[in-house]
Amino acid sequence: MGDASSLTTFERRESEVRGYIRAFPVVFDSAKGSTLVDADGREYLDFFAGAGTLNYGHNNPVFVRALIEYLERDGIIHGLDMATSAKKAFIEAFETHVLAPRGFDYKLQFTGPTGANAVEAALKVARRATGRSNVVAFTNGFHGLSLGALAATGNSHYREFAGVSLGDVTRLPFDGYLGAGVDTLDLFEKMLDDPGSGLDLPAAVILEAVQGEGGINVASAPWLRRLRQITADRGILLILDEIQSGIGRTGSFFAFEESGIVPDIVTASKSISGSGLPMSLVLLRPEVDVWEPGAHTGTFRGNNLAFVSARAALETYWTDTAFTDGVRAKSGLLRAELQRLADARPDLGAVVRGRGLMYGFAVDSDRTLARRVSAEAFRRGLVIETSGAFDEVLKFLPALTITEDELRRGLGIVEESLDAVLAAGGSEDRTLVGASEATD
Repeated sequence: MGDASSLTTFERRESEVRGYIRAFPVVFDSAKGSTLVDADGREYLDFFAGAGTLNYGHNNPVFVRALIEYLERDGIIHGLDMATSAKKAFIEAFETHVLAPRGFDYKLQFTGPTGANAVEAALKVARRATGRSNVVAFTNGFHGLSLGALAATGNSHYREFAGVSLGDVTRLPFDGYLGAGVDTLDLFEKMLDDPGSGLDLPAAVILEAVQGEGGINVASAPWLRRLRQITADRGILLILDEIQSGIGRTGSFFAFEESGIVPDIVTASKSISGSGLPMSLVLLRPEVDVWEPGAHTGTFRGNNLAFVSARAALETYWTDTAFTDGVRAKSGLLRAELQRLADARPDLGAVVRGRGLMYGFAVDSDRTLARRVSAEAFRRGLVIETSGAFDEVLKFLPALTITEDELRRGLGIVEESLDAVLAAGGSEDRTLVGASEATD
């Protein structure tokens, strides 16, 4: 049926919906840390980390050992929402290492395993708690591709495949959308206070503190604090989508922490399990937890293997500040090097933006450049993707455990690829891929 590295099996039997395989057309076989290895034995440095699912790297040995030991003792794997020792241990670790140090008082809801499941549950409980249906979302936000989550997602490329109308969401401009010096919340507040604006009082506002698939757009701390005040004053629930930007990605456990706000609801997935196993979590203020028993279910909301590795991640990396100190140090290196690339090529007009190890190199003057650089980098042994409404942003999302040497090596490949693409000139079209898994 063909050699191990052939893609013919996928071309013959897998749906045309497949995406990342088109950007990275090899058969991957193994991985460790920040290195992927294909079926031919070629190594690739990973600056993608499973779209933010592998913040602690591939096959982290701490998690692998915990999972093997759990399986060898016949630990519960599937448990619905029954009580298990693995879930109990995770909840207690989450209380100790996440909630208590931050003074947070949240109830935990375990939803189906994808980020979209978490967003759907968050929207549903917000509407139930307030008795209102409208939700405010923001330009370039991405919250998933199931219908409720898709209604809050901005990208028309994905919205057009819904097949039905996507209602009960009002979209407003994100911080910076109208340019520097314009506070976009002026419009929101004006519309809320004007009975002629057509904006019904929303049940909730949902947003990412750092937009991932939207192009690495960062909401400022003052903007987030003002949004929190606007929503609190009017009884609007504030939902922070931390699915891609959370779990240490921006330098703190949650991206919203820098602003000092406390959301009413928080969604987490992707790297919450630590190991890449599917798991999603919704954090609810106790007053918002208006669910009745069994009102929101899901066969796979009890992934005990994910609880095991999630607990191991918390107890390994979140007992002190050493891990986040390392992320911030590597963040400084990443930002400085990206800014150097931009400054050395002023004709590009490139903009560097992001936080932690979540950065974008945005080039609006040539919206095909990031895609071409990504393709060239892959040929040179680096996996890196793009984001933004036009895929115009080269997106840096390495594992938080990446070494400084690996980070520098990957940045060197990016610079070589950028120069090669600029020297070649022209443009190249490539199928938009990737963002469909931003919340899944």
